[in-house]
Amino acid sequence: MVNSIGGGKGFGPLDGIRKQPKAEAKKAASKAPSTDRVNFSSVLQNASQTQEVASSQTSARAEKLQTLKGQIASGQYRPDLERVAERMMKFILEDS
Repeated sequence: MVNSIGGGKGFGPLDGIRKQPKAEAKKAASKAPSTDRVNFSSVLQNASQTQEVASSQTSARAEKLQTLKGQIASGQYRPDLERVAERMMKFILEDS
């Protein structure tokens, strides 16, 4: 099968491709203008802002939880039972 694909010549070097010596390759690389650049500053800035928002939300949530725990412990927490029931019904009806 290999002979039929390669025309009986087998696998050999390609005629149009030639290796450059390392010294010539370095010269060619130094002559080529360096135009490839990657700018991560905007991506990193967005990631930093996202991290700041997440940490502030986490601290706000922790404060809210502490307040609720204090209200529950002291017996002052009074949830709106109609609102709780309404949300439970939405949840139950979505599953069925």
